[in-house]
Amino acid sequence: MEYRTLGRSGLKVSTLTMGTMTFGGAGAFSAVGKTDLKEARRMIDLCIDAGINVIDTANVYSNGLSEEIIGEALGGKRKDDVLIASKARMRIGKGPNDEGLSRYHLIRECERSLKRLRTDVIDIYFLHEWDGTTPLEETIAAMDTLVTQGKVRYAGCSNYSGWQVMKALGISDRHNQSRFITQQIHYTLEAREAEYELLPISVDQGLGVLVWSPLAGGLLSGKYNRDSPTARQLSGWSEPPIRDEDRLWRIVDVLAFIGKNHGVSAAQVALAWLLGRPAVSSLVIGGRTEAQFKDNIAAASLVLTDDDRARLDAVSRPPVLYPYWHQQQTAKDRFGPADLVLDRE
Repeated sequence: MEYRTLGRSGLKVSTLTMGTMTFGGAGAFSAVGKTDLKEARRMIDLCIDAGINVIDTANVYSNGLSEEIIGEALGGKRKDDVLIASKARMRIGKGPNDEGLSRYHLIRECERSLKRLRTDVIDIYFLHEWDGTTPLEETIAAMDTLVTQGKVRYAGCSNYSGWQVMKALGISDRHNQSRFITQQIHYTLEAREAEYELLPISVDQGLGVLVWSPLAGGLLSGKYNRDSPTARQLSGWSEPPIRDEDRLWRIVDVLAFIGKNHGVSAAQVALAWLLGRPAVSSLVIGGRTEAQFKDNIAAASLVLTDDDRARLDAVSRPPVLYPYWHQQQTAKDRFGPADLVLDRE
């Protein structure tokens, strides 16, 4: 397992992170998975034994049950071997303050997560999504309080747009408060819009990148094709959205072709491609079975050829290369590494 420094910090994270959205299976998350405590223990041990040192969760996953299972499964054992990442923002109750990024909600939810996780500190705490009703100054100050109190070690954001990330960083810098060291984003061969602004921002501002759902909810795993579109995204679960199914299946065809040449799964090829992208620190992998985790873990050691990457770049090229007319002229001078989509001709 390779370890990368997370953003402009000294924290080392494994290139693969264990995702736990399948833990619990309560409420809406029953469509994702129903991993119970016994299975969770096995999967956590499997990931730690493979060198994974980050476990990612959120207070909203199965209404806190995912965090409870992690806390019970670790139970003090091997806790020093792993970093815990969690999140807050989404609605978790019926009350007026049961959602958002107010100081009240953020600090309360962090303290509740600590109890469920059976730990004194959350290593990486993410703002799960933008909150347009709370002043960002209040949110950043609350995160700084949690870091100062020792309840959180590092702050991050998730699912922010480019201007939202930069506004938050500007507030942190202006007030000398704890700065994001990472963002967690959606980024796959099928969905490459992060390359327009989020990845260049990460390179410029020294943010690490964790990628959620790097296999597009299983659609890039090779298990599905145009003749058997039965993944959860195509049967009612809309995250992440798929806007062009024909393009998706063309990508899957190339993944399967390259995987066959290497003697590996299409999923491993998709993950290996992401690990070669600028600013990417770690991929959040999930699974309903040990076999899925084992296959994904193997991607950490897969090396793609230049020809492999060229094929994948070509088939996954977005319809619009440059969201603004002037970017094509300035990309090579202003947007960082040459292998970002912005620099592609």
